[in-house]
Amino acid sequence: MLDFLAENNLCGQAILRIVSCGNAIIAELLRLSEFIPAVFRLKDRADQQKYGDIIFDFSYFKGPELWESKLEAKPELQDLDEEFRENNIEIVTRFYLAFQSVHKYIVDLNRYLDDLNEGVYIQQTLETVLLNEDGKQLLCEALYLYGVMLLVIDQKIEGEIRERMLVSYYRYSAARSSVDSNMDDICKLLRSTGYSSQPGAKRPPNYPESYFQRVPVNETFISMVIGRLRSDDIYNQVSAYPLPEHRSTALANQAAMLYVILYFEPSILHTHQAKMREIVDKYFPDNWVISIYMGITVNLADAWEPYKAAKTALNNTLDLSNVKEQASRYATVSERVRVQVQQFLKEGYLREEMVLDNIPRLLNCLRDCNVAIRWLMLHTADSAYDPNNKRLRQIKDQILTDSKYNPKILFQLLLDTAQFEFILKEMFKQMLSEKQAKWEHYKKEGSERMTELADVFSGVKPLTRVEKNENLQAWFREISKQILSLNYDDSTAAGRKTVQLIQALEEVQEFHQLESNLQVCQFLADTRKFLHQMIRTINIKEEVLITMQIVGDLSFAWQLIDSFTSIMQESIRVNPSMVTKLRATFLKLASALDLPLLRINQANSPDLLSVSQYYSGELVSYVRKVLQIIPESMFTSLLKIIKLQTHDIIEVPTRLDKDKLRDYAQLAPRYEVAKLTHAISIFTEGILMMKTTLVGIIKIQDWQSMYQSTHIPIPKFTPVDESVTFIGRLCREILRITDPKMTCHIDQLNTWYDMKTHQEVTSSRLFSEIQTTLGTFGLNGLDRLLCFMIVKELQNFLSMFQKIILRDRTVQETLKTLMNAVSPLKSIVANSNKIYFSAIAKTQKIWTAYLEAIMKVGQMQILRQQIANELNYSCRFDSKHLAAALENLNKALLADIEAHYQDPSLPYPKEDNTLLYEITAYLEAAGIHNPLNKIYITTKRLPYFPVVNFLFLIAQLPKLQYNKNLGMVCRKAADPVDWPPLVLGLLTLLKQFHSRYTEQFLALIGQFIRSTVEQCTSQKMPEMPADVVGALLFLEDYVRYTKLPRRVAEAHVPNFIFDEFRTVL
Repeated sequence: MLDFLAENNLCGQAILRIVSCGNAIIAELLRLSEFIPAVFRLKDRADQQKYGDIIFDFSYFKGPELWESKLEAKPELQDLDEEFRENNIEIVTRFYLAFQSVHKYIVDLNRYLDDLNEGVYIQQTLETVLLNEDGKQLLCEALYLYGVMLLVIDQKIEGEIRERMLVSYYRYSAARSSVDSNMDDICKLLRSTGYSSQPGAKRPPNYPESYFQRVPVNETFISMVIGRLRSDDIYNQVSAYPLPEHRSTALANQAAMLYVILYFEPSILHTHQAKMREIVDKYFPDNWVISIYMGITVNLADAWEPYKAAKTALNNTLDLSNVKEQASRYATVSERVRVQVQQFLKEGYLREEMVLDNIPRLLNCLRDCNVAIRWLMLHTADSAYDPNNKRLRQIKDQILTDSKYNPKILFQLLLDTAQFEFILKEMFKQMLSEKQAKWEHYKKEGSERMTELADVFSGVKPLTRVEKNENLQAWFREISKQILSLNYDDSTAAGRKTVQLIQALEEVQEFHQLESNLQVCQFLADTRKFLHQMIRTINIKEEVLITMQIVGDLSFAWQLIDSFTSIMQESIRVNPSMVTKLRATFLKLASALDLPLLRINQANSPDLLSVSQYYSGELVSYVRKVLQIIPESMFTSLLKIIKLQTHDIIEVPTRLDKDKLRDYAQLAPRYEVAKLTHAISIFTEGILMMKTTLVGIIKIQDWQSMYQSTHIPIPKFTPVDESVTFIGRLCREILRITDPKMTCHIDQLNTWYDMKTHQEVTSSRLFSEIQTTLGTFGLNGLDRLLCFMIVKELQNFLSMFQKIILRDRTVQETLKTLMNAVSPLKSIVANSNKIYFSAIAKTQKIWTAYLEAIMKVGQMQILRQQIANELNYSCRFDSKHLAAALENLNKALLADIEAHYQDPSLPYPKEDNTLLYEITAYLEAAGIHNPLNKIYITTKRLPYFPVVNFLFLIAQLPKLQYNKNLGMVCRKAADPVDWPPLVLGLLTLLKQFHSRYTEQFLALIGQFIRSTVEQCTSQKMPEMPADVVGALLFLEDYVRYTKLPRRVAEAHVPNFIFDEFRTVL
């Protein structure tokens, strides 16, 4: 019959894909549960007041038009709603897709069951699939995983939050209107159940069975799956646990599946007393706290409280005499195995011969250790007992008393067991890899010994006092042939034959009186030893490793292990050698990843990487959290050594009197230094061992992360501003001391001066100092932070533009009138002064906020230019080859791109090519870039944008005056405007929009200059007005900063005016 999981078996592949998908969905739900935006919780009053009118639960669906009309009536709510949408649509969509995949999962499972019933899969029915070993496992897993998904969602993402997210997705996403959208079904499945995971919260009635029945599942299927789980050992685990007292541990995974699936048929829990008694007797005779999936624990005493049959059946298990008996038993077992394991772990005890001769004994010890650890960890966990439940408190107290529970001793047992397991596994892996080579070597040695003995009895070889004996000669030759004929591939026959050969060699020594010749005896003993070694070697089976893997499962502790963190750290601090044992414990915990990944791997699913990364990442985070104690302890020890060497230990002089030798020896402090140095060396050894430890698919090494670790955070100091890190504080301090309201930047000197005292505040030397202190990475980090600050400032500017200009009718009317008056832009505006200054007067209130935003952006652009210069200078000085290579590559790429735009048939980097993105990072780090050419934000069309900027500029010109030495400077310190940030701010802002806006802006300035000059000429005014001088200087600076040809400005202002104004100045 065709293998059920074969690639060409459509029936097997279909259910395997469903189960694989189920494991991936649970990983995604667990991952997302850590990223629920806090705003959806509406926990504090501030959030409720701010977002209460835009975040809705399912009551929204009763009258969406009413809620939307309320929003539309208030522009400020619309703004908030739009901002909320932009900030959260991505994460809300991700949550929706996860919720949708849960619904799709159960729909796919139901469709698969329908296909089985309708005979779509030839020769396969529900009954035949359940008879197949793999089919039986997969069908049980498919239903169980659906139940786990629902429980995980309710436990990790509360009902109210789900509803708010689904409504937000419905309101914000265009996908809701698509024909194939099943939004209604998803909402019905995932509406709030009323369950809360908060301690002390009351359980809703009929929970979770009513939740499980929201999407109906075939009743026959549920019944048959429960039947299989009740009667069969579907994973054949009992063979790994031969002792009857270990049966409940052997069937623990199956018990967890049965616990979840019983909620699909709650009548069994309520009324079927015989079935429940059978289930409890088989699965829960000695345990009542179970792990249902990756460490999610459930206490049956609490979970089955509302169900009469289940509660009655469990009473025997929860009887205090039984609780006492189990606790006492595990106390005895754990004490016995603790001593045993410590004996096994003594240096040199676990040798190859000892291991091969005692495989059953060692495996039994491993089983006892793991069973005891499992029972004690689960049944003493705080999370498994509701502190408000008197009966549960009583049971827990009984366990703690009778099991003599000590978390440190339990943790020590876990460490020792993990180390014992790790050593055994490594030994077996090595022995398995060398098994055939060793076997062939022993066979060859044994055969050669027999051949040599045959030669001895032939009388040819001179051996003291050995007479010729043709019978023995022939016999030994035959034995040699028999040894050579042993076949490695047929281990059973070879083993039986080897035992017979050993007996024959013992008999020949007895019956032929060969004991008298010591040399012959030695040959026979050696051969018997080699044959014994062959038997040992042939008995090295992979089944032992598999048994160890099954027995060593620690997935139940995936979450519980966190309660031992403080004990781990304390034990490392006290005893540095613990680090080596911890490595084994983390690897043991990593084996828990096999559970969710097995089916994903079998299905060759692309989800394998993302699911592996999630669980591996969680484990790596935990490992880092534990091990952060190592650097802390190392530096504490180093500090003690420094103090001892500095203050306590006296330097020994080159010559000293014999009677003073004892004083200078200072044995106690020197012993202390030696002890501390040894502790540091042990830490180092442990870290080096950890350096290449694979945890899941992530390699832990160097104790550094590409990103900041959440468990070993950068120290947080009391904030002096809104900064979180040192670079943030440094950046904001630089912005404070170069504030355009307080300082004046002189471009020619690259220096800032105080506006009032005219004293130098800082210069470009500042960045040279930062480069020396923080290095290239620090300066580059400062540049990146400024880059993000510019982005934020520009986004705030756009929001402000919308509010104060586009929503102000008066301002819009003024702008419209001005545009009519100045059209066409090539013309001269009659009575220009009146028209321009009338428009400025009517829009006066908007310029303060506008000026502040423009100046901030300009200030940061000046700083970015200074940083780029410093980075470029140091790169050319320190890494001239890198600078030259980057410049040439940059020029070559730009030449290729320009060539492509002239001739599109020439190559151009595709969208998936990361070359341009990667080279940009290098160029910015080497200062080979111009911050003024950067596009910081994406923008939409904004009406009146060029004319607003033009009005803004001419509104600021009266505040400035021209100085022959310094250029444009502020007229009054009380009304501060700094020219370079103003020009660069406007230039950066215009760069974010289409070039036609810049064209129009320059045209408006040109028209202003021409019209004002025309008016002055007609009125016979001898001097060029200051505002015209300012406008012309702006155009000159604009051309200089953008590195554009002067003809760009001359297109709007006749060149004789440019020439004339310079002579006037």
